[in-house]
Formats: sequence, C-alpha cells, structure tokens
Amino acid sequence: MQIFHRSSNTISKATIFAVIIVASVALWACIQLQRSPYVTYAGVARPQPVPFSHQHHVAGLGIDCRYCHTSVENSHFAGIPPTKTCMNCHSQIWVGAPLLEPVRESYRTGKSLVWNRVNDLPDFVYFDHSIHISKGVGCNTCHGPVDRMPLMYNFASLQMEWCLDCHRAPDKYLRPRDQVFYMRYEQPTSAKPVEVDGTKYTDQRELGKYLIHKHNLRTPTDITSCSTCHR
Repeated sequence: MQIFHRSSNTISKATIFAVIIVASVALWACIQLQRSPYVTYAGVARPQPVPFSHQHHVAGLGIDCRYCHTSVENSHFAGIPPTKTCMNCHSQIWVGAPLLEPVRESYRTGKSLVWNRVNDLPDFVYFDHSIHISKGVGCNTCHGPVDRMPLMYNFASLQMEWCLDCHRAPDKYLRPRDQVFYMRYEQPTSAKPVEVDGTKYTDQRELGKYLIHKHNLRTPTDITSCSTCHR
C-alpha cells in the first residue's frame, strides 16, 4: 500500500532546492546590506556643531591639511583642531557671522566643540596616519576629494576588504611624498608623467614598485597579517 502520493518526491526535492535558494538570497542580501551606505555611511554627511566646509577652506583658500590636522605626520591620530586654530582667522574675518557663533562661544568659554567623527573605525582596528603618509599614501586616497566636499562625508566603506585592496597591492596607490597632501594629484600617464629622483614614470605600477623599494615598504604578506591592524 502506497502511503504517500507519487508527487511527494518531487515536492520534497523542490522544497529542498527552495530552502537553499531562499537561504542563499538571504545571505547575499545581508552581505549587500553590510556593504551599503546604510551601514557604512559612505557618501553620507554627518551633522556637525558648525557646518565646516573643506571645499571652501582647502580649494577656495588653499589651506594645507596640516594647518588644522597638526599631528597627522607624526601620530596615529590626525588631530582635530582646537577652537583657537579657527580663531586665528575668524577673529579677523566673519567676526559677526551667526553661523560661527558656536565657535566664538567655545573660544570665550574654553569649552571644546564636540565634532562628530566622520571616518570612524571600530575600536578593534588600529590605524596609524603617520606610517601611511611616510610611505606615500595620499590624503584623498582614503578620504576622497576633500577639497570638493562642502560637508565632510565618508568617501569609502572603511571595511576590511577595502583596506586589504590597498595592502595587497600598494603599488596601485603610492605617490611621491611631496604629493601626499596635494588634493589634485593625478597618477602618471604617458601624457602627464611623474618625475621621482630624476626618472619620469608614465605607469602607476612602475612608480609604485619603485616607491615600495625606496620607502622600504614591507611585503604584502607582512602588511596583511592580522596583527598589523588588530592589536
């Protein structure tokens, strides 16, 4: 006596395949969500106590990154400028602008402005600005076109796969040290070669390989070890 209908086998197989497909789609959706701006905040401007415009100060006025981020060359932390740095200029210009009242109040009271971190890594990740700069990683390689940002936002996801892309092939990104803070730096081409130590380079990979040797950069195996970033 046959207990189950003959179609039961087909239904069972279809159910198994359906579960596998649904689980795969759900996993794919979770991965895409994890990489999306909803989670990473890439491209999303953070609210700030004062709407500071990098576009105006960097591109418009030509202020060097190091004027505000004073410790970027010798510390793991780039540094957030104290209010007195702002007042070096704003005690003379825009002195009555309502937009800058929080800055003036901070200067009068000595109470620091509370800025919201834009490029904020998890606590279990160690990142050193000084070592990246000394090896020839440009500011806009990680932070994007800061000089075109009226309001600062995450340029990249800051997720591990994004970091590893550079660590596994640093020759794709390195530039001469004197160009690290130049926002409009362009990688070498045959039309616009980049000269380093008397040699003109027309290919980024060739330039990168030379800079790796010159700056004694560790091998990709070394700089992708877990302990490099997770300490």
